This record gives sequence, C-alpha cells and structure tokens, in this order.
Amino acid sequence: MATDTDMVNKESLFDTLMATIGEPVFVTGHDGVIVRVSKMFDVATGFPAFKLVGQPVERLGDIAGQPFVASLVREALSAGGVRKGPMILQGHAAPWELTVEPVIENGRATGCVAILRPFVTGSHEQREGFDDLTGLPNRHLFVDRVEQTLHDAQRGNKLALIMLAGVDRFREVNDVLGEAAGNQILRDVTERLRPCVRTSDTLARLGGDQFAFVMQIAALDDSVLLTEKVLHALKQPFSLEDQKDVVITCSVGASIYPADGSSPEELIKNATVALYHAKQGGRDRCQFFSSEMNMRARHRLDVESSIRRALINREFLVYYQPKIDVNNRRVAGMEALVRWRDPERGLISPGEFIPVAEESGLIEQIGQWVLEETCAQNYRWQADGLPPVCASVNVSARQFRNRNFVSSVEDILARTGLEPRWLELEITESMLMGDIAAIVARMEDLRRLGVSLSIDDFGTGYSSLSYLSSFPVTTLKIDRAFIADVQSNSQTAEIARAIIGMSRGLNLEIVAEGAEEIEQVDFLREHGCDLVQGFYYSKALPAEEFAAMLRDGLPAL
Repeated sequence: MATDTDMVNKESLFDTLMATIGEPVFVTGHDGVIVRVSKMFDVATGFPAFKLVGQPVERLGDIAGQPFVASLVREALSAGGVRKGPMILQGHAAPWELTVEPVIENGRATGCVAILRPFVTGSHEQREGFDDLTGLPNRHLFVDRVEQTLHDAQRGNKLALIMLAGVDRFREVNDVLGEAAGNQILRDVTERLRPCVRTSDTLARLGGDQFAFVMQIAALDDSVLLTEKVLHALKQPFSLEDQKDVVITCSVGASIYPADGSSPEELIKNATVALYHAKQGGRDRCQFFSSEMNMRARHRLDVESSIRRALINREFLVYYQPKIDVNNRRVAGMEALVRWRDPERGLISPGEFIPVAEESGLIEQIGQWVLEETCAQNYRWQADGLPPVCASVNVSARQFRNRNFVSSVEDILARTGLEPRWLELEITESMLMGDIAAIVARMEDLRRLGVSLSIDDFGTGYSSLSYLSSFPVTTLKIDRAFIADVQSNSQTAEIARAIIGMSRGLNLEIVAEGAEEIEQVDFLREHGCDLVQGFYYSKALPAEEFAAMLRDGLPAL
C-alpha cells in the first residue's frame, strides 16, 4: 500500500521531471485541468506556467488563440486515443506538432500528456503542410492523406468518401463584418467540424472558405449520414464580438472511391463539381457526384425535413398495444407506440422514419413527446374511471444517455399528474453496454422515482446474463424471434423456457412479444409466462379504441 511518504516522493519526482525535461510538455487530469507544465513549455511558448496550472485546458487554448488545442485534449480523454495537430507559436514561422496521449488505467483515461515538437525533419512541404489560420492540414498535405486513405481502402476492400464543404456567401460576410470577423468565423467553423471526424479521418482547409474531408466508410449509406452531420454542425448561430449572432450555412460536395474516381486528383475534382452544383442548387445542401447517392441523400433529407414539420404540426400519434394476462384474458398493461399520420400519405411505417429520427437526433424530441402524451393520456383514463394499468414507453439511447433524462421524467410525471407506479420505461439490451456503474446509477435514480424498468427484446442484444442481477429492472420482454416458432423449433423453445425460468428465479415480470397463434399462447401459459403481447389478442390501437378495450375487456373468442 502506498504511504504518504511515497506520494510525496512521487510528487517531488514529477516536479523535478517537469523542471528538467528537454521538451515542452503539459499534463492534465481526467477532467482536462492542467496539473503540470514543463519549464521548456514555458520557454518555447512564452505562456506563463503559473497561470496555466489548475486551469482547464480551454484556458491554454484561449491564451494561445487556438481553441482546437483544447479539442485535441478533450478528444483524447473521451475517446482514449492519441491525437495530433499543429500549434502555431509566436515567433515561429512553421507550426509545431502537438501530440496528446491519454494515460490509461483500468480501461479509462485518468489524464493525458501533451508534447510539443517542431517540424524539423522531412521536406519543405511537410514542414509547411498546415494552414496558419486554422491549424488544419493544407491542400498539399490533404492530397497526401487522400492517397494514403485510398491505398488503405483498396487493401481493406472498403470505400472512401471525399467531401468538400464551402461556407455559403462567405465573401459577403467577410465584406460586411471585416477580415478579422471572417477569420474568426473560419476558426469557429473549424471547431464545429472537428467532431465530425474520427482519429483516422482527415479534416483540412484547402484555402478561402473551403474545407475538405477524407475518410474510409463501410457502406454507401454511411456517406449520407456523414454529409448530414457536416451540414448540421453549422446550424447554430456563431457569436462574434460586438456583433449580433451570425447564422452560417455550408454546402457540401462529395465523391466516393472507387465509383467516382481512382486517384486523389480525380476524386477531389469530382467533389468540387458536386460542390458547385450544391451551391447553384440553393446552398445549405449536399450534392453527390453520382446520381444514385444523390437520390439516397435527397430521400433522407426529405424524410428528416418532414419529421421536423410533423413535430411542429403535431402529426404524430400514440397507439397502444395491450398486454394480456393469459390466465384471465384481462388487459394488464399497454405499450405506447408512436405513429405518424402524414396529411398526404396517411400512416407512415415506423420503419421508414424511426431510423432517420435516431440518426438525426430528432428521436429525443419524439421520445419526450411520446412520454408526455402517454403519461397525460393514462392519467385522463384513470380520472375517467377506467381500470388503471401500467403504460410502457420505449426510451431511445440518446434519451437515456442525456444527463437531464431523469429530471425530465420527474417533470413530466409532475405536470401530467400520473403516479410513477403506472409508468414503465423500456430500454434495449444494447443500451446496457458501456460504463456499467453509470448505467446502474441512472437506472437506480429512475427506480427511486417509483418508475418501473423493462429490458426490451431480451435475448437479441449483447448483455451478459451475469450482469442482469446488477440492473434494477422489474420486467424482461422476450423478443418475438423466440416466440415465432416455439411449436416447431426445439432450440428456440428451449431458449424461451430458459428466459422464463431465469426471470421467475430473479422475481422479474416476464412479457412475451409477438404471440400470433393460440399454440404460442398455450406454450407460454404452460411454462409460466403470464403476460402476452401480440396480434393473437390485439394489434396496437388508437387511444379511443384502446379505452373501449379497457372499459369492456377483450371481445369474446
């Protein structure tokens, strides 16, 4: 066990190291606060160490006038990988390279070490390979990165995406607000675009208002998601000193290897052509060089735009599918399911709009609306004297990970008047992966509110059974895949029996989804699964029809 003396000796050794090390170095803790700065860092940069120690790394970015320095540190701490980028130092013509490496202990970043090194080797082009204003790779270095990415993509039998993003009407902004404001916007745009790329990708500035990306992708649809991510990155207004907030948009042109070219020059040229058409077509949009990808991109953007309109126009509805007690055929609960009634197309399949909502982030707004509408409807039914039942609401991963989610649930219950015992939140197995301690803590906070928790589609995800007893859940839902052929497939039937037995052993309520035939219902009843949800009893119903079922019960067979 480490003693106080050991700790003092380590601190003293650390201080000595920082005073004698021959390279500019600074060290942060897990929270991004600078805890040590080497003497050489002081000398090389002219930044006073005593003012940096104890400050968040953003303070260094402010002093240096290069906020991306903080971004490199934050990315290294959150993603756990090495980050590199140029840092312009006063009095030095060429940029230095800042390498940020996280210190990993027990699988977590407990801090990071950042080292500055001048570009003293290689060709003139390598030394001058970065843009002075933003610190990003310039055109020459970008071409090299594209060439390397194409080589890796060819070797791995993958695709590569080249995107060019141009700030819309930047010349007008520059003329009206001045060059200093224009430069600040370009730096701010850089910071907005950085989170759009991974460690293995490259973001560059080709000059003027034009930025470029190159990255490997696994499938064509990935390129649509990435281009949308870039467009969304600039949606929020930019704040400038002594100016009102400025709204900036960008246009994106994209080409894909190998369909649109096999060399960096050809792919960049074709992405440039696509960017020109994007700007000519109205700006704030993406244009692919190929017609097929344009059709995919247009469809996704049309769906997303329609979802935003539907939220404003209140086109979403909640349908309710009953959970039936197989022993007495009574409605014992319900699952709330979102539906979209488009004024022109009618009901739209959730399979068409839910994936787009999830990828665009709109699922949070939809999810919150469904949660509040369901709680309010359940309270109204109880106030009207209908039998009280628990309502289950699906929670998206984005909702669950939002740090304000627990308080938002509490607020909704307070506003609608629904008692927490009549609400159950359904989460999927895949959402249980990651920081187990943090997930359990959030679930316990929800349980303290009095809300029940259910694991949806159990058996299809990645959770370990050994973890199940750690999660404060109240219900397991057997996925329909294990119910569909219990009569004919002995292996599937055995899995269903095992899940039911395990649930009963853990004192968990068990619900079977997708029961469509009497044989399936009989199997579930025989093996101790009391609650069933599926077309055998009822499809999801509009609120009025479900209320009638609550009042009158199931129709006679």
